[in-house]
Amino acid sequence: MLIEIRNLTKNYFMDDVEVEALKNINLQIRKNEYVAIMGPSGSGKSTFMNILGCLDTPTTGQYFFNHVDVNSLDDDALSAMRNKEIGFIFQNFNLLPRMNALHNVELPLIYSGVEKTIRKELALKALERVGLADRIGHKPGELSGGQRQRVAIARALVTNPGILLADEPTGALDSKMGEEIMALFNKLHEEGNTIILITHEREIAEYANRIIFIKDGMIHSDEPNNKN
Repeated sequence: MLIEIRNLTKNYFMDDVEVEALKNINLQIRKNEYVAIMGPSGSGKSTFMNILGCLDTPTTGQYFFNHVDVNSLDDDALSAMRNKEIGFIFQNFNLLPRMNALHNVELPLIYSGVEKTIRKELALKALERVGLADRIGHKPGELSGGQRQRVAIARALVTNPGILLADEPTGALDSKMGEEIMALFNKLHEEGNTIILITHEREIAEYANRIIFIKDGMIHSDEPNNKN
């Protein structure tokens, strides 16, 4: 089992009032699954994404990633796990505007201390995988929205992570570019990548093979997507 969540809760304090963002979540995700986590604004899906991405910790419960108890890791180990095992893809791309596509993709490898020649080779391969081998010298401002998201996906792929964690990856794109990006996710899944997609849009969730619906901090449904 790649991911196992046991009895997970997350509470926040807002204006001295305790808010239950997540309530008794139990979940398993296998390697090479393509999962969509859906829910309206305020449902808890973003909080859950932050915990899956090791950006936040639960109040109670356990999170195992590839049999490692994430709750037991110190800050350095968590940072290493985020950098190596989790490829983040965000709605607004989060690219550095002064760096070209190649250098943006190299960033996780720089943080990992990978040697320069190997870094470049791995970044080029990642850009080839997303169809941008001819745009390596272009800066984000010289690329379309869809191309910028492809650079962001290449950056997420470059460390060969355990999961791709995509937060509303088509939210800043028009419908045509959004369809192209989702087709790319389908291709990456077919190549063996585990993908977890966070979205509030049903039509985007329909690309996944399994749809989990979160409402009021709880899992209301977890079903295979037979329409796919």
